[in-house]
Amino acid sequence: MAGPRHVTIAGAGIGGLTAALCLARSGFKVTVLERATALEEVGAGIQLSPNASRILIGLGLAEPLAALVVAPAGMDVRAGTSGAVLAAATLGPEAARRWGAPWWVVHRADLLAVLAAAAARDPAVTLETGTAVEAVAPAEGGFDLQLAGGGSRRVAALVGADGIRSAVRRGLGDAAPPTFRQRTAYRATVPMAAVPAALQGDRLGLWLGPDAHLVHYPLRGGALCNVVAIVRDEAPIEGWRAPGDPAVIAGRLSRWAAAPRQLVAAAEGWQCWSLADRPTWFGPGEGAATLLGDAAHAMLPFVAQGGAMAIEDAAVLASCVAAAPDDLAGAFRAYEGERAARVARVQSLARRNGAIYHLKGPAAFARDTAIRLLGGRGLMAQQDWIYAHRI
Repeated sequence: MAGPRHVTIAGAGIGGLTAALCLARSGFKVTVLERATALEEVGAGIQLSPNASRILIGLGLAEPLAALVVAPAGMDVRAGTSGAVLAAATLGPEAARRWGAPWWVVHRADLLAVLAAAAARDPAVTLETGTAVEAVAPAEGGFDLQLAGGGSRRVAALVGADGIRSAVRRGLGDAAPPTFRQRTAYRATVPMAAVPAALQGDRLGLWLGPDAHLVHYPLRGGALCNVVAIVRDEAPIEGWRAPGDPAVIAGRLSRWAAAPRQLVAAAEGWQCWSLADRPTWFGPGEGAATLLGDAAHAMLPFVAQGGAMAIEDAAVLASCVAAAPDDLAGAFRAYEGERAARVARVQSLARRNGAIYHLKGPAAFARDTAIRLLGGRGLMAQQDWIYAHRI
């Protein structure tokens, strides 16, 4: 078993690798166990709002990310059926001035590659791929991990960053499944040259409609457009990469304005997955084990904060560990106490936004009127508490 200043992380996604880098910079050795034999990120785009980008910049990743991220000039909120702009917010340099760090969008695979390269360069970090944690049990001085294929090992300190269906969460005492939220997300990318002219450029787009909404933004220097459509659906879908039927999306948006329908028609290779979340829970509250990211607080994507909250988790965990390096159980409890209320508040906002985005009839009219009255600056001000957050 590794010594007391060693932490094992289950999961080498964005949260797990960020945690490895943060802990290494706090003087700890870190072993990251990843189920996949090669690192790859499910999905395409991710928004890195200032509360997340400032942490990545603090890790020294601004330079390797510079050629990969896009800093959107602004965000337009539109009515899906009429195409009317309800509010336009300014981002770009204004975001950096307002919140102290840039607002970025980036391909998930690009972000993961940068994190993995940084971890590979750090002598304090060891990454073991093809190593799946299947079960966890408390043991003398730590935790016993059962690995896929029959292997096992004992670790002194454990962080579960293994996603919404976390085996570590199950092993620590919460075997309840995620809750399906009657939404299906469809994702695809479109070459920017094939995007309708009205939607090309460096702006985020959010379209609101009855029982559906659409998000799009540029990736890879503006060469690609990331497209995500989320629709109401009563039946869950198995897995994260089910083929998406373009006819389903076209049918659900058939009464929408021309531009979003043309964008959807230009996309190929749709994939879909069911949206679910879980109550905020970091573990049993004893021993040097805790959870991080989706394993602790999987949330719906209606605030675009799932990845950002995992990055925040990583920074707070490392800060607490650095403050009490010889008492990891106490440090983990301090981390949990600092994170629980914030992530639960973001989770709650995501659920509320999910209902608001998909309103119809008179309720949708009232929503659109309220957005117009607030305007872009007012809309963003409502979430200053998220974006201005500093660890």
